Amino acid sequence: MKALGVSTILLCGAVLFSSCSSMNNTAKGGIIGGGSGAILGGLIGKAAGNAGVGAIIGTAVGAGAGVLIGNHMDKVKKQAEQVQNAKVEEVKDNNGLTAVKCTFDSGILFNTGKADLSSAAKSSLNDFAQNVLNKNTDVDVSIQGYTDNQGWKNSTAAESTEKNLDLSRQRAQAVETYLKSCGVQGTQIKETKGFGEQNPVQDNSTEEGRKQNRRVEIYMYASKQMIESAQAGTLK
Repeated sequence: MKALGVSTILLCGAVLFSSCSSMNNTAKGGIIGGGSGAILGGLIGKAAGNAGVGAIIGTAVGAGAGVLIGNHMDKVKKQAEQVQNAKVEEVKDNNGLTAVKCTFDSGILFNTGKADLSSAAKSSLNDFAQNVLNKNTDVDVSIQGYTDNQGWKNSTAAESTEKNLDLSRQRAQAVETYLKSCGVQGTQIKETKGFGEQNPVQDNSTEEGRKQNRRVEIYMYASKQMIESAQAGTLK
């Protein structure tokens, strides 16, 4: 019965969200925020493979608060879309609330096998810091680094996997450090992680696919402060 219940929830969620493709974040926020919607949204997000960002608040966010958060994240997304070299997408956080994912591929950010930021990367990240994060201090941030699955010279497969994991951590940390140098407050960045070869977004058997898998993802999602403001009806 328990397994059936979860399956039913996910099936209902799939039907619900298949009809939402043309909605903006404000409308989606109202649906997700109502009743048990936050829990449902979290389940759907995990089933769809989202990164699991955001501290689970433990209670459903009301419909009105969901609308306000969706509207606010619409604005954040539009600002992020103006940043050069950033691929911007809507995702869901652990509470089923609208979040924003910005992907910077490592072909722009780093030289192969390195964790030193290029001049182009610094320009894009400075723009991102000044015109997105520093203007939206009520969003929390998660930084996640990834690599392709290519091996390292004179290393076993296991050693290469570990080296790629370490490299992804160094790259994510390099992004965090630079964002802080651009004025982003350390308290806004809630986590910085490296995942190495995990979660590829393209086929590692092609050069183009490997390039897209070498990436840093920055997630922006509702902070506790934003959720509380939305619940109080004061979030703009």
